[in-house]
Amino acid sequence: MAALASLMLKSRAGLLVPGQTSLLDSVRFASKKAGGSSKNVGGKSPGRRYGFKKQDGNYVNAGNILATQRVMRYHPGAHVGMGTNKTLFALEEGYVKFTKEVYVPAPRSLEATRVITKLPKGAVLYKTFISVLPVKQEGKFKLVEMV
Repeated sequence: MAALASLMLKSRAGLLVPGQTSLLDSVRFASKKAGGSSKNVGGKSPGRRYGFKKQDGNYVNAGNILATQRVMRYHPGAHVGMGTNKTLFALEEGYVKFTKEVYVPAPRSLEATRVITKLPKGAVLYKTFISVLPVKQEGKFKLVEMV
């Protein structure tokens, strides 16, 4: 009976054959919390806010940004400069004027073969120009009221 009691008091690991390992001995616990992957973390940056910043008829000072763009959507007109990133800005103070003009590419040019061939017959191309009508007119010329 004493032998049976001493076997019951022994641990389970002591009952196994020396070559075997206990199930409890092989269980490991995590030393750190499980964290998610750090890949694909982009895409949370705000938009670039492209487009026109001043509208038709607004008063602008020299140096004011009129439009920001990635591709040439707006073209510089009179008294408007263009930066290296295609940003249009006012060269003189005055009033902003948006105009659309008919665009006819040069015949046999690369642009004509790419654009004209894909348009339906009789379609007209337009370009949007942003101009600044200066407040003080120079003596060398007169600006027409309707551009």
